[in-house]
Amino acid sequence: MNSQQTAAPLVETDDANLKSESTESVQSGKYSAWDWATIGWVVMIHLGLLAAPFYFTWTGLFTCLFLGWLTGGIGICMGYHRLLTHGSFQTYPTLFRLIGLIGLLAGQGPPIQWVANHRKHHLHSDQPEDPHSPREGRWWSHILWLVPHHSAEEVTATHERFAPDLLKDPFMRFLQKTFLFWHIGFGALLYGIGYAVGGSETAISMIVYGMFVRLFYVLHATWFVNSATHIWGYRNYETTDDSRNLWWVALLTYGEGWHNNHHKYQRMAKNGHQWWELDMTYYAILTLEKLGLAWKVVKTPPPNDQESIIKKPQFAREHLTIRR
Repeated sequence: MNSQQTAAPLVETDDANLKSESTESVQSGKYSAWDWATIGWVVMIHLGLLAAPFYFTWTGLFTCLFLGWLTGGIGICMGYHRLLTHGSFQTYPTLFRLIGLIGLLAGQGPPIQWVANHRKHHLHSDQPEDPHSPREGRWWSHILWLVPHHSAEEVTATHERFAPDLLKDPFMRFLQKTFLFWHIGFGALLYGIGYAVGGSETAISMIVYGMFVRLFYVLHATWFVNSATHIWGYRNYETTDDSRNLWWVALLTYGEGWHNNHHKYQRMAKNGHQWWELDMTYYAILTLEKLGLAWKVVKTPPPNDQESIIKKPQFAREHLTIRR
């Protein structure tokens, strides 16, 4: 049976769009209205973390570590970021959507929302329209950018402009509408597995460590890419933004902390460009390639790249081919 490849489109822009969008920037009033749903979600995760000292089990801890890698490393770093956002490689539609679902379980929002925000970040990196630049404050870039409420019209316009490819996919639209239900179901699954393995104590530990501790880790690790890697670290390349390479963020995020490298060559599947810049996510992509589950892996810089100039996101152009 033949399957179709999936890739992200090049999001075009122009000066008129940039001017109109600037009127909706955070400078118009960061806290004019609060997004209570997002605030409640983040607060719940942090409150659940407080139970960790009272419900420790080795089963819970190992579950946390494994699921942290699966949802953070595979779901977010490889899936949401390098596959769905930048088209750093191509894969089968079924795996494309499965990785999107795994990324959803990292608690950072549905794929359409995450991808749209990240593409917008690249287009306006460290400029007023950037959703989370440290130039607006370190805490703003780390977590407070999630606080403001955005109207349904504004959210729809952002999704349509920055993630039109994902909006065409019915499964991605389904994930957009059912974000919370997947987490409730996943929590119930963890509880059931824990109860079967070791009774109620293990079941609660699986919830505390498999959900709350894991989500706390994955969320803050990703947020450090937004904040810390635009503040501290070294630069291999001159870019038009403040992106940096920061080793400890790279360790926490399976290679995403080599952020200056990524901002220079956004479509490259490999973020680590020096021999010491370990990039576990790239090794995962190469593993999929060896297994025949990934192809057209972007391993080299674009041939016509202009040094120190990034005007538009380097997303893959939308096309349709057949994988035989």
